[in-house]
Amino acid sequence: MKIITGMPWLLLGAALLATPAWAAQDGNAHFKHIYTTEWAWRTGQAGVSASGEAQPNNGRLDAVDAASQQQRLDYWQGVLKQLDGIDAAQLSPANQINYAIYREQIGNFAANQQFKNWQMPFNSDSAFWSDIGYELGADRLRTADDYSRYLDRLGQIPAYIDQQIANMQLGLQRGFSVPREVLKGRDVSIAAVAELKDPTQSGFYAPFKQLPASIPGDRAQVLQGRALQLVRDEVIPAYAKLLTFFRQQYVPQARTTLAAEALPDGKAFYRQQIHEYTTLDLGPDAIHQIGLGEVAKIHAQMLEVMKDSGFNGSFAEFLQFLRSDPQFYAKTPDELLMRSAWVAKQVDGQMGRYFGHLPRQRFTIRPVPDDIAPYYTSGRGGPDVYLVNTYDLPSRPLYNMPALTLHESYPGHALQLELADEQHGQPEFRRNSYISAYGEGWGLYSEYLGNEMGIYQTPYQRFGYLTYQMWRACRLVVDTGIHHLGWSRQQAIDYLTVNTALSAREIANEVDRYISWPGQALSYELGYLKILELRAKAEKALGAKFDIRHFHDTVLSTGSVPLPVLEQRIDRFIAEGGTEPDFGCDCAKGDKAPPPAP
Repeated sequence: MKIITGMPWLLLGAALLATPAWAAQDGNAHFKHIYTTEWAWRTGQAGVSASGEAQPNNGRLDAVDAASQQQRLDYWQGVLKQLDGIDAAQLSPANQINYAIYREQIGNFAANQQFKNWQMPFNSDSAFWSDIGYELGADRLRTADDYSRYLDRLGQIPAYIDQQIANMQLGLQRGFSVPREVLKGRDVSIAAVAELKDPTQSGFYAPFKQLPASIPGDRAQVLQGRALQLVRDEVIPAYAKLLTFFRQQYVPQARTTLAAEALPDGKAFYRQQIHEYTTLDLGPDAIHQIGLGEVAKIHAQMLEVMKDSGFNGSFAEFLQFLRSDPQFYAKTPDELLMRSAWVAKQVDGQMGRYFGHLPRQRFTIRPVPDDIAPYYTSGRGGPDVYLVNTYDLPSRPLYNMPALTLHESYPGHALQLELADEQHGQPEFRRNSYISAYGEGWGLYSEYLGNEMGIYQTPYQRFGYLTYQMWRACRLVVDTGIHHLGWSRQQAIDYLTVNTALSAREIANEVDRYISWPGQALSYELGYLKILELRAKAEKALGAKFDIRHFHDTVLSTGSVPLPVLEQRIDRFIAEGGTEPDFGCDCAKGDKAPPPAP
């Protein structure tokens, strides 16, 4: 079946580049015309991402072949030319912020196309073949027509996978591939589909196991029969083809180098990745030095907490004790999930003291799916679910769970993303995008906030918090070490092993992630340091007028923004006397408890 495409490219280009007469006299209207036209097009495109996060889509698998990728580049370069024709200083204050955010977003899209990132459509953390179910909207089926459309999309999978294979072959030809060093075991999630004997056990068939009662029985049977046929005859063979390619061609031909700077035009590529993920113009040497300074500072704090625990021995012996003593590990997956849920409820009791606006949406806690769990992170949070990795329990220490939960659920990613989604007064390109430096910086700041909330109740939990802080500081050293200074995989593993209490499995998975996803690891610590800096600035400037709830609400009211834009917003917060921000959303007010004592 032919893959569906969006609006014809030439018509789209004409729609964008033809400036209406009314727009020529109104910069704000012209700017809105540009971003609404581009957004309408973007949401129909597969494979569009910003800071590593997928954009909303309409459940289609659009063309991702080389010709379409060139058209995407041409399109976004055309958008940039249009934006350059606008005098941002003449826009309204709100649109000046929107312009700064949007231009950064489009600039990153164009740069990713320029460097042909689409030729490497997976890394050790995530992959296009694992995202197809989400892309097709399997969780959004309600009516018989929804299910019929979903069946049409299942038929698009073979052509889509063929195009991705062709893209990866182009990457192999020019040495633009995921390093061979981190590919071991990455075929497991492909094999989970490709080697199925029973099509009804496929996740692609899962929506048909129990259809809504509103669908008549005879219609339901027809839908189920068609689903079975498509999964058996189209989807599973397509994944089998991908598995053969991965094992017989991609892995043997993948590059043997690790550094991003070893890729074609690698130095420029790595600098672009640094800019995209940090939103700052910092070079790798400067980032490496920041990391070394933070590692030294946090190490001193870890030694103090070790002393508080009563442990008598060296730092290395303490790390070994934490990694090996059974008291620190859950015995069942349910125990790990329940301990995570208990932390989340403790946080709930503190939210009203630190936030004036709370979202109406809620999140749930679920285990990471079995097919990706062996190489997935310890946890990941979104606006609706906090995933906890229950695979290999001896690698998931309980003393890390408070920090992990704060980062991934409340007040971290779940809170931030839910509030962003409720900002109905903001353009879609802001509500539904994710800037890693802001989002991950906020997540790491949320771990820090756990100290003030009283979440870390034992020396071991405090050490878990510090080992997570150390982990992110080490990322500055390790990412630049690998991609700029020529570190080996073992050097990176050794550095994390010596400095953190992370398990061997976590360390290996994380290092593979940094190797295959250049620059992303830098966003956490640099974003966190900026938010801490801005809070200290506001506290000093406002004195007794500083209200922590107003500060947090102000940070979250911006949605995901580049760090320089966030700094400008906090400067305005200070100039306005630290007043409560206008969220412009249907948010719930906090319980108005008195602010915490200084």
